[in-house]
Amino acid sequence: MHEIVPAKVGGPVSRAILAVALGSLPATALAQSARSQAPPYCFDLSRIIDLAVTKERFASIAGRPRQGDFRDATVILPDWKDCSLYGATTYTCDSAEIESAEEAEKARSAVLDQVRSSLGAGWSEAAERSNPNYVVLHDAARPVAITVSTDKTDNKKYVVRLIVFVRRN
Repeated sequence: MHEIVPAKVGGPVSRAILAVALGSLPATALAQSARSQAPPYCFDLSRIIDLAVTKERFASIAGRPRQGDFRDATVILPDWKDCSLYGATTYTCDSAEIESAEEAEKARSAVLDQVRSSLGAGWSEAAERSNPNYVVLHDAARPVAITVSTDKTDNKKYVVRLIVFVRRN
């Protein structure tokens, strides 16, 4: 029988293992950093967009009726509130309330960056449909668009509003 002898600490084998382990740290840290930068609502936003182009549109996530042609949405984007459906082709959510217009504008810019990072290739700004108060992003391959805007609430606060809708070009 052969006796198993552990590698001497500080010997060539343990240094090689340590070098491999340490060499993989930057890649692991980068991967975790990239994932941590993605907003928590990325997966659900992608799901909402996918639903928008189905035959049923948002019917599978339609909750209880609200006033007018609104319904509660059963899929609520993490960190958002008051998610609802308008008709068969529009999904909307609001951010938490924000105190000032300046803060709301900064938040809108941050949300726009987050949404862009979630969407990936194929999405671009529809400059002809955007203005200083809102930005419209559209998918080149599917008839879906997203508007990111700011709005003032009844209690004089601000929100960032995210709207996913089916385009009717």
